[in-house]
Amino acid sequence: MTEAPARRRDVRRRPPPLPEPRGPLSAEVLAALRDPRAMRLSPVPADCPPYGDDVQLALYVLYELHYEGFDGVSDRLEWDGALLAHRAALEDRFLGALRADVPVDDTQTAAEALDALQIEPAGDDGGVSYFLRDHGTADRLREYAAVRSLYHLKEADPHAWVIPRLRGRAKAAMVAVEFDEFGAGRPQEIHAELFADLMEDLGLDTAYGRYLDAAPAEALAVVNQMSLFGLHRALRAALVGHFAAVEVTSSPASRRLAEALRRVGAGPAAVRFYTEHVEADAVHEQVVRHDVVGGLLESEPHLDADVVFGIRTTAFLEDRLAARLLDAWRSGGTVLAS
Repeated sequence: MTEAPARRRDVRRRPPPLPEPRGPLSAEVLAALRDPRAMRLSPVPADCPPYGDDVQLALYVLYELHYEGFDGVSDRLEWDGALLAHRAALEDRFLGALRADVPVDDTQTAAEALDALQIEPAGDDGGVSYFLRDHGTADRLREYAAVRSLYHLKEADPHAWVIPRLRGRAKAAMVAVEFDEFGAGRPQEIHAELFADLMEDLGLDTAYGRYLDAAPAEALAVVNQMSLFGLHRALRAALVGHFAAVEVTSSPASRRLAEALRRVGAGPAAVRFYTEHVEADAVHEQVVRHDVVGGLLESEPHLDADVVFGIRTTAFLEDRLAARLLDAWRSGGTVLAS
């Protein structure tokens, strides 16, 4: 495969512009990034919707300081004490809601939770990949790619934070899987680059962060969960659970999405992103289950419930995003803000 066009790589090297606010919390965060000298961050209200646009955008923007940053925003703000304290308050609201909505006890082990993910749904209500395979149009597939670009243009980056927090078999296995995610030494094969190829094939803008303003809060929450788990050592097992859940469900869903893209006549680069995941993630699933999760719990068995929490919250947030997408599509609408 030839290297991606230089024009696209140049666009993706530039940090994205700051998004538009979606409420008072995100407005204050964005104002603070534009002019730190006039920083004013109000306390996070106890009753603010934890999965709503305002909280999720504020969190997303603060997390993004650890990734690409934003055009015109100083890199020094990544470790600004006031911003970190404010982020912690937003995280408390988000994490507290997840713990309340996805309770975990000792009735299910991590292995059992992963087994449950492999049960394929019956009928026509299987979720987004089933809908797109059977009913998806080119426009719906473009919309789905735009929503997923918030993560896939930095695919595997949040999971890399867990590597120094693992040891032995779990660390070695995690590095092996991440090595594949990052192209196995070939920059044009990095999965984020393959997704940019998919976007280009579908006629979408490949600029990093291009669809942040358009994406719904449910999509932001999916990405924020990874950053939340990745940036906190105390949540390392939850990130492992999240990663395992993604790998276990990726291969069959990717097969259906590849079929959907072929059906609407998408180009080879679009199809290839998902066919690559069909093959790679089928292998990764076994490595993650037996060596990453297994190795972690062999050395730290008390973290089993945290792994389950990561698995279940991943399903919870993905289900919320799927419901938003399917409700919009079945009614002839869109989730993308204009």
